[in-house]
Amino acid sequence: MSDDIAAPASFEIPEGYTALDWRRGFGRQIGPLYRRARGESYTMGFRVEEHHTNGMKNAHGGMLMSFADMAWGHIVSVETSSYWVTVRLTVDFLSSAQLGDWVEGESEVLSRADDLYVVRGRIWAGDRTLISGTGVFKPIQRREPRPGERAFKSE
Repeated sequence: MSDDIAAPASFEIPEGYTALDWRRGFGRQIGPLYRRARGESYTMGFRVEEHHTNGMKNAHGGMLMSFADMAWGHIVSVETSSYWVTVRLTVDFLSSAQLGDWVEGESEVLSRADDLYVVRGRIWAGDRTLISGTGVFKPIQRREPRPGERAFKSE
């Protein structure tokens, strides 16, 4: 039997996090992913499971970068209630996450101009920063606000 197939891991979700209900597409494939709201701050998280790892049992760099894209771009959803696309994502890989680690990420808006959001973000596990970087995101289609989001407004 191949060691590439494993049952989903059983673990405790940190307090305040709720599962994102993504049932289709790429988000479903790399999940489960979670979100926590604290006032105006939004953090996303995931537990490193077998399907997130590389041959060394660390979170694959592609998984971490995909997570950074979603965690950092999430602020556009919150502020505009719109779907968005990534224009640019620049990351520095600083440390690794091991199988079983709880990984978190968040961003802050640096500027909003010409319908583009420039953000600075960080991804971490415990006290280790895994990735730092910046992203440029563009809202592309309005939609009904989800819980915790603001109604769409053009800048």
